Amino acid sequence: MSSAQLSVAFFLQMFVILAACRLVGLLARRLGQPQVVGEMIAGVFLGPSLLGFWFPELQGRLFPKESLSFLYIGAQLGVGLYMFLVGVEFNAGAFLGRARSAAWVSIAGMAVPFVMGAALAIPLLRLPGLYSTKATTLEAMLFLGAAMSITAFPMLARILYERGLTGTAVGTLALAAGAIGDAGAWCVLAIVVASFGAGPMLAVRAIVGGIVYGAVVLTIGRRLLAGLGKAAERAGRVSPALLAVTLMLFMLAVWITDGIGLHAVFGGFLLGVAMPRGLFARELRRQLEPFAVVFLLPMFFTFSGLNTRLDMVNNVQLFGVALAVLAAACLGKGGACWAAARWHGEDNRTALAIGALMNARGLMELIIINIGLQKGVIQPAMFSILVVMAIVTTLMASPMFEWVYGRHSRKVRGLEAAPAEA
Repeated sequence: MSSAQLSVAFFLQMFVILAACRLVGLLARRLGQPQVVGEMIAGVFLGPSLLGFWFPELQGRLFPKESLSFLYIGAQLGVGLYMFLVGVEFNAGAFLGRARSAAWVSIAGMAVPFVMGAALAIPLLRLPGLYSTKATTLEAMLFLGAAMSITAFPMLARILYERGLTGTAVGTLALAAGAIGDAGAWCVLAIVVASFGAGPMLAVRAIVGGIVYGAVVLTIGRRLLAGLGKAAERAGRVSPALLAVTLMLFMLAVWITDGIGLHAVFGGFLLGVAMPRGLFARELRRQLEPFAVVFLLPMFFTFSGLNTRLDMVNNVQLFGVALAVLAAACLGKGGACWAAARWHGEDNRTALAIGALMNARGLMELIIINIGLQKGVIQPAMFSILVVMAIVTTLMASPMFEWVYGRHSRKVRGLEAAPAEA
């Protein structure tokens, strides 16, 4: 396709993506799910699982392979910018007050499902059509362990945002634990990818580079970035020039983390955490959030959905494997996070809420398993089983959270607001 044809295709794609995400998101909200869950499902609907299954020619014309590189770039920009804004709103003070709980929740939420996934990989490796014939037992164990350990970090952040809980104690604890645990899972994934021919330096670069990046941004970087906040306070606003500097720094941050082998979301999130608060943070969210959430983020969901096929789980044996993977994922992640939060002093309601949120895999899971499929670690049948696990655990998150925490939280806020209204 020519450049002109690609640009025309992109504009039509964006019309379809935005319309589908709005419509399915509205339906999801009517069913008690967050808008973000509807957008994730809309992305899957636009891929080969629904639109491509019933109308393959139409789907091929809407999303020709040559145009997917544009969609990929927009997807990475969308999720990176969104997580940057989540970092800007991140309550560092509340995190420090719960740092011990967050660390242990993240460790338990990664270690237990990792061990369960690694153990489950041993018998699954013997079944034909799940793993690559080149995959060793260790590689299969590491990959499934990492896939079980991941949390839907962007999804978790969006659920908390829509519930108005981003800056609260439970929101801060969940975000902190999710960020730490996902960083560890990505490091394990880097080791698996390195073992498949990318070289050991990939794993070293991802782990060491991520630690160095985080340390520099959150210490020296935080002090240097304070000047942006002072400039905004003097001007009484975030000027176009100040916004341009901020976006330049954001692009540099995601370039660094992508380059070292971690995902762009970590670069954006940590830079957001280091940004000055007050007027500067409020203005950044006001200016950037609508475009990032409404326009860019649906591209991320759709791109992942285009690589997803749900029709691969098509016999009793694979259905049984899918149930085993789902059970191990829920017990390992949700149960471990609940137990760790309770062990370190959180009340039972908060601990259950943390377990429900951390159990969602969402599209971070889809990113990991797409990498596994691309690198030849797993085959399409295993890919599809893990997609089913990602969707089911994500659909579970919101109603479980509402059941154990949401209603109680709204009731408490209503009681607190009543005296003020009186």
